[in-house]
Amino acid sequence: MEQTFFNYNLKPNINIENYFVGESNIYAFKTLIKNHLINNNYFLVGPSKSGKTHLSYIWKKKYNALIYDNNLDDILKSNNNILIENIFDNLNEENIFHIINYCNNKKLKILINSKFSLNEYNFKLPDLSSRLKTFISIKIDLPDDELLINLLLKLFHDKQIIIKNPEIFNYIIKRVDRSYEKIFVLVNKIDKLLMKKNKQLTIPLIKDLI
Repeated sequence: MEQTFFNYNLKPNINIENYFVGESNIYAFKTLIKNHLINNNYFLVGPSKSGKTHLSYIWKKKYNALIYDNNLDDILKSNNNILIENIFDNLNEENIFHIINYCNNKKLKILINSKFSLNEYNFKLPDLSSRLKTFISIKIDLPDDELLINLLLKLFHDKQIIIKNPEIFNYIIKRVDRSYEKIFVLVNKIDKLLMKKNKQLTIPLIKDLI
């Protein structure tokens, strides 16, 4: 049977059933999702492509949160918990400071995610830095073998690529850097190669890409 794929962009599934848990992210998952009480603000740190957004959106759905997207006025009129993604991308410190104060007064909770820790950023507002340091920090580590295989399964599934030889997974994880981003880059290369060659994915084909 020939390799099956579709030549169009597919939105990845970001529901809880499609989130894979391993040693590197189990603490973050249990703390944010399995904890039945939302008593704290959290600062989620992890490498690029580590599933921070996926996990954050599960939290957002569970706790009926709004996403901050330069919509300060809307947030200050709401009574929702708040998700702030990639906080250091175009950071408006005054807006974040107001949001934290507002949520504290309303007893609402905030989840922030970032590739960088708080110590890696030079804040202009010391009061904002102080408030953010009261958040509980959670870290997603580099993936173990089990999580890498599950990540590959998810990415191939999202791109509608059917794998006939399961040894492909072990071959890949033994030869790529233990990095979420490297796995994403490799799968994108594989996807483009398969569409170009119209072939089934094999280890020799992967060998040319690694």
